[in-house]
Amino acid sequence: MTPPLSSCLAFDTATEHLSIALQVHGRVWSHEGPGGAQASTTLIPAIFDLLAQAGIGLRDLDAIAFGRGPGAFTGLRTACSVAQGLAFGADLPVLPIDTLLAVAEDARQTRGAPAHDDVWVAMDARMGEIYAAHAVFGADGWQLPTPPLLCTPQALQERWAAQPPAVVAGTALTAFGEALDCGAAQRVPAALPRARAMLPLAAALWANGGALDAALALPLYLRDKVAQTMAERAALKADAAVAATNAALGVAP
Repeated sequence: MTPPLSSCLAFDTATEHLSIALQVHGRVWSHEGPGGAQASTTLIPAIFDLLAQAGIGLRDLDAIAFGRGPGAFTGLRTACSVAQGLAFGADLPVLPIDTLLAVAEDARQTRGAPAHDDVWVAMDARMGEIYAAHAVFGADGWQLPTPPLLCTPQALQERWAAQPPAVVAGTALTAFGEALDCGAAQRVPAALPRARAMLPLAAALWANGGALDAALALPLYLRDKVAQTMAERAALKADAAVAATNAALGVAP
């Protein structure tokens, strides 16, 4: 039987919001800040600041959890690069967390953590599209009747026509406004993939044997590879910044 996850670092950079949480024997330290282009330069220093606050080192952790996506191309590259670099350097496994599931858990916590929950996550994917997933919480934790998908608001509403959602959570509610008609569903527009919400997901994944070797810290892309030159350059710049920070901190690539 796998021992419980007692110490875990979790972070997500899939959106314009950077979120980090460190849990050690039930106590949690967290950091929230701007994401996007800034995440590649601020993520690692913020992680080591939390470790210092907790009085531990990377090697004292059981695992590193990261938001694997879907989300921003550069943000996912940053999360995977940092997870791999830190995990390799400290000889730790990684726990890949579905970003949309973290949004669902954040919405559940925001609403008082009901014992049973039914949430449609709808996150702004830019380009007039939405990252969506249907998540149901019960005695066995979260299940995904509809795994993460990329769709238009119209296509999502067609799905909802057959079975109207009870709760809709995520940034698409604000981004699309009235163009995303949720009917009578409860709306949680402020729900994000916060790292505090990732911690129980990481614990469940750990208990189910979901820890992976650091080499398997891979992103979940729902769009085809971004071919735009500017996006490619931004991703390479993010990777270089992460590598430089790792080197400065003495963390093995």
